[in-house]
Amino acid sequence: MGKSLVVVESPAKATTINKILGKDFVVKSCMGHVRDLPPKELGVDVDKNFEPRYVTIRGKGKILTELKRAAATADTIYLATDPDREGEAIAWHVAEAISPKDADIKRILFNEITPKAVRESIGKSSSLDLDKVNAQQARRVLDRLVGYEISPLLWKVIHAGLSAGRVQSVALRLICERDDEISKFEPQEYWSIDVLLGHLSGAEQVVFKSRVLQYQGEKLEIGDQETSDKIIADLKEATYDVKSVKRREQRRRPAAPFITSTLQQDAARKLRFTVKRTMAVAQQLYEGVDIGGGETVGLITYMRTDSVRISDDAITEVREQIGKQFGKEYVPEKPNVYKTRRGAQDAHEAIRATSAVRTPESMKQYLQPDQAKLYNIIWKRFVASQMEPQVLNITSVDIEAGQYTLRATGSSVKFAGFTALYTESKEEEEEEETDQVPADLKEGERLELKELLPEQHFTKPPARFSEASLVKELEAKGIGRPSTYAQIISTLQDREYVEKMDNRYFEATERGQTVTKFLVATFPNVFDVEFTAKMEDKLDRIEDGKEDWVESVRQFYGSWKGPLEEANARRKELKQSFQEQTDVVCEECGKNMVVKWGRNGRFLACPGYPQCKNTKPLEEEREPAETDEVCETCSKPMVVKTGRYGRFLACSGYPDCKNVKPFSLGITCPDCDKGEIVEKQSRKGKVFFCCNQYPTCKFASWDKPVKGPCSQCEAPILYEKASRGGTSSLHCKVCDTRIEAPETDESQTQGAETQDSQAA
Repeated sequence: MGKSLVVVESPAKATTINKILGKDFVVKSCMGHVRDLPPKELGVDVDKNFEPRYVTIRGKGKILTELKRAAATADTIYLATDPDREGEAIAWHVAEAISPKDADIKRILFNEITPKAVRESIGKSSSLDLDKVNAQQARRVLDRLVGYEISPLLWKVIHAGLSAGRVQSVALRLICERDDEISKFEPQEYWSIDVLLGHLSGAEQVVFKSRVLQYQGEKLEIGDQETSDKIIADLKEATYDVKSVKRREQRRRPAAPFITSTLQQDAARKLRFTVKRTMAVAQQLYEGVDIGGGETVGLITYMRTDSVRISDDAITEVREQIGKQFGKEYVPEKPNVYKTRRGAQDAHEAIRATSAVRTPESMKQYLQPDQAKLYNIIWKRFVASQMEPQVLNITSVDIEAGQYTLRATGSSVKFAGFTALYTESKEEEEEEETDQVPADLKEGERLELKELLPEQHFTKPPARFSEASLVKELEAKGIGRPSTYAQIISTLQDREYVEKMDNRYFEATERGQTVTKFLVATFPNVFDVEFTAKMEDKLDRIEDGKEDWVESVRQFYGSWKGPLEEANARRKELKQSFQEQTDVVCEECGKNMVVKWGRNGRFLACPGYPQCKNTKPLEEEREPAETDEVCETCSKPMVVKTGRYGRFLACSGYPDCKNVKPFSLGITCPDCDKGEIVEKQSRKGKVFFCCNQYPTCKFASWDKPVKGPCSQCEAPILYEKASRGGTSSLHCKVCDTRIEAPETDESQTQGAETQDSQAA
C-alpha cells in the first residue's frame, strides 16, 4: 500500500502537518499559486464567455514536476490548502496540473493546525467546491480586465507606469475625498465653561469639576468670547445648589473575538503593526511553531475570517482557564454569544488561540518578538470575550446656578470583569476621562464656587485615515475583503499614490489625486463605492451558487466598455486637459512651456514636441516632507527634497546649515547588516540602490529593494523588477521565488509617449 500525498501552500505548514500525520503520508508544499493568467497578455477571451487561459507561473515548473512525481505513486491525493476562496482556487489549479487520470483526489479543510483538527479532516474529506473556484476565477478575470484595459488609458492621458484597480482605486478615492474634506473644512469657534466647586465632606472640603450645560432648561451653545464673558459674569454672582443626584450601575460587555479586520485594526493601534506585517506574522502563528519537545503546532486558528463564532470545545476549555486564572466570579453563568455581522460569509471560526492553556507567558520563549506581541493580543482578546462584563458605578449630579444648569459625572469600577485582562484599543484612545464626584453629595446641598475655567475650542476636520481607520472604513462600506487589505494598502504606497504623514496617517499625493480625478470623471460607476460593494456581494453569491460567474463578469464589463472606448477616442483632448500652461519660456523655440506628468512626477516640457524636445524640472513651492532623522551637524530635523538627480535628505536649517545626504529606503543592507540602503543616480541619470557604507560595503542593485519577508524562505528583502511598460514583480534572490505584480500592474504598454519619461 502506497503513501498518501498531502499538498499544502507553504514549507512551514508542510513541516507542521508532516509531524502530525506521520510516515503514512507525504506532505509537500506547492509554494502558493502554481498557475495564473499570462503576465504579458490579457489571457481572457472576452468573446468566448471570458474564458481564462492559465499558464504555469515562472519558477513553479520544478515544483509541479516534483508534485506530479509524488502524485503518480500516491494512493490518495489530499489537497490541504487554506480554507478560503483563494485556497480553493489554488487546490483546483494544483489538481488540474498534477493529478493523473482516475486519481483519487480529496479536499480537506481545517481551521487550526493541531493534531486533532488535522486528523479529523482526513476522515471528513470532500470534493473541491467549484462554486468557490468560480468566485475566485471571477475576481481574477475582473481584476485582469480592469488592469489591462483601463491602466493603458492612464498611461496615454497622464503617464506610463500608472495603474488602475477595481478595488485599489476605490480605496484611493476614499483617501482623496477625505483629503478634500479636510482642505475645505472651515473651523468653527466654540467655548466650554468648567466650574470647580467645593463640597464639605466631614472636616475636609473636597473640590470637584462640573460643566455648564443648559440655560433656562435649553442646551447652551457658546459661540464666542463675548457670550462666554457674559456667562462668566452671571456665574460669579450665582449660588450653587445640588438639584439632583443619580446613581446607577453600568455593565460593559467584552468585545467579540477577533475577525480579520478587527485584528488588523487592533494590531495597528496597540502594536503599530502595518496590515501587511500583521497578516504575515499571523500566518506564521497559524502554520505552526516549535513549542519544544519536538512538537510543532499552530497557535492560532485561520486568520482570514469574518465570523465571530467559537467552537463548543474551545469555549469549554477557555471557561476552565478563566476560572483557574481569575476565579469563578469572572466566568459567566452561560457562554457569551456574539452575532456575526450581516453579509459575512461565516465560513470559519473567529481568530483565537488553538488552546487557551497556552498562555502568552508560557509561549513567549518559543516565539520571535513580533509573534509574541501578536499572539498576546489574540489570546487575551479571545479569553476576555468569554469573561464577565465590567461593572461601573456611575454618578451624575445636576447643579443649579441661577438660570444655568451644571453637570458633574463620575465613575468608579465596582467589578473589573474582562478589563482585568484586556481592553480594546478603541476604548483606550477614545474614551473620555471622567472625574471623581464626592459620594456623599445630597440634593439641596449648597456648594462653594472655587474657580471658573472658560476655554476656547475650534471644531476639527475629520481625521486622516490611518491603516486601522482605513481598514475599518473599507469593511464598513463593503469594499474588498479583509484578506486583500494588506495588498491594497501596499500597492497604494508602492505606486506613490499616497504617503504616510508622521509615519501613521495617509495623505494622497498629487499623483494619487490626479489619477483619482481622471478615473472618477471617466468611469463614475466602476470606481463608485456602492457599485464596488455590490460587486463584492455578487462574488459572494457566486460562491454560494446563486449567481453565474460568466454573466456577472459580462454585466460588469459592459458597464465600462462604452466609456472606455469613448475616452480612448478623446485621449488627446483628455491629455491636454492635464497639461497646465505656464509663463516659463522654452529657451530653444520660444513657446510657453506646459506642465506634464512623468515617472518622477510633474515637469516642464515644450508643447512643440516632437520637433522640440526640451524639458526641465518643475520648481514648485512645496513644503519639504520632514523626517525623523536629525542633522549630524546642527541637530535640526532632516527633510526630503527633490533635486536634479532625484530625492535626497537636506537639513531643515538651510541656508545656515547645508548638510545633505542620500535618501534612505529605511532597509538594513543585507550584505553588511550595518549600513542602510540608499537611493542614488548614475552619471546617466538612472536610479540605483546601494549601501551607505560604500566603499567598505560594495552592495549595489538596479532593482529596488523592498522590505520582506519572502513568503517562501522568509528572506528579509525582496527586489522589485520593472519592465519597460511599467509592470513590476517582486523577486527573492535567495530562493528565486517570483511574486507577480498585483492585478493593477499587469497591463501592457500601448504607445505611451516617450516624452513623459524625459524629465530632467
